[in-house]
Amino acid sequence: MSEPAANILEISQLTAYIRTRLTGDDSLKNVLVRGEISDFKQNAQSGHCYFSLKDAGSRISCAMFRGAAGGLKFRPENGMSVIVGGKIDVYPQSGSYQLIASRLEPEGLGALFFEFERLKTKLAQEGLFDVSHKKPIPRYPDAIAVITSSTGAAVRDIIRVLRGRWPMTRVIILPVRVQGQEAPRELIGAIKYVNRYPIADVIICGRGGGSAEDLWAFNDEGLARAIYASEIPVISAVGHEPDFTIADFVADLRAATPSNAAELAVPDQNAVLSGLQAVSRRLARGLDGKLRLARQTIEYAKNSRSFSSPEGLLDTKRQQIDRLSEQLLAGMQSAVSQNGEKLRLLAARADSLSPLAVFARGYAVAEDENGSVVTSAKAAVPGGALLVRFYDGRVRTTIEERLPL
Repeated sequence: MSEPAANILEISQLTAYIRTRLTGDDSLKNVLVRGEISDFKQNAQSGHCYFSLKDAGSRISCAMFRGAAGGLKFRPENGMSVIVGGKIDVYPQSGSYQLIASRLEPEGLGALFFEFERLKTKLAQEGLFDVSHKKPIPRYPDAIAVITSSTGAAVRDIIRVLRGRWPMTRVIILPVRVQGQEAPRELIGAIKYVNRYPIADVIICGRGGGSAEDLWAFNDEGLARAIYASEIPVISAVGHEPDFTIADFVADLRAATPSNAAELAVPDQNAVLSGLQAVSRRLARGLDGKLRLARQTIEYAKNSRSFSSPEGLLDTKRQQIDRLSEQLLAGMQSAVSQNGEKLRLLAARADSLSPLAVFARGYAVAEDENGSVVTSAKAAVPGGALLVRFYDGRVRTTIEERLPL
């Protein structure tokens, strides 16, 4: 008995279902595959690359589109052992699964390179490489902590340069392994120790040259975060100038070599001495100029009349005092004269307004027995008495009769 028709799938449906399952698997979205290139070709017009990747027991089809292929740093060739990074997909037309390559590197350094780029991108997105976070290096550090191997050439080069350039700085060596599985843990521990017990103003962390595998401890994510979290500035000094590690990107300052790190950490005592000598010469020239000006001032004073003949200066001052005294006396007399005239005018005005002056012109004032001024004839009662005030005295009189005007 046949199955119901509803359960029968079209090939495209089955392919789409398989594709959905494969592309939805997170473990297949970013894979690294090792193999040998075969049937490599690149489309001249589109720039897309197509090849197979095989090993002793299997083969997988690969496609690398133009955007990713444009970033290749080498020319892929058949028979070349490579590591391919990318995602698994299904090509619907053939129903076969394939690897969509986004990265392609020769085997050996390839896997390390991919891991390096992955971590570099991750930490850069988190802001660990931002310039705004980098701390300035002290100009004249009192102490420098050197975190490196105690037996390598790097530590000897650092000490030699520091002693030659700025011997006043104390150098504290924190010996650690700089290669192998235990190296990142020891490097991190040394950086945390310097921060916990602030024994230095600057940290130099690094090692001498070597292969990519030798330098790999400085690409550790934990070490990168320890450098980022350090409150003490860190100078990275890993390998030679062409070598770059994650530690170089996150450090506050990257040195091309360990010797260069020592040069960046301290000033050159000879250059500082030359600068101080130049400043000393400028100060000496400035003081000489001031001394010359002072001597000229003293010489001018010596040659002046007041210095050579002080009696003449006193005579001149006496004459000035006399002249000023005369001017002062004349001013006082003028002020007294002006104020006296004003006083006379005011006195005359006040005298003209005085009641006594009115009396002097023949006028008199009548008062009753109580001393009140009598201002009307109606107030004068015949038979009554009045007191009449003149300018030189008063008289008593009796009212005989009240007469009209």
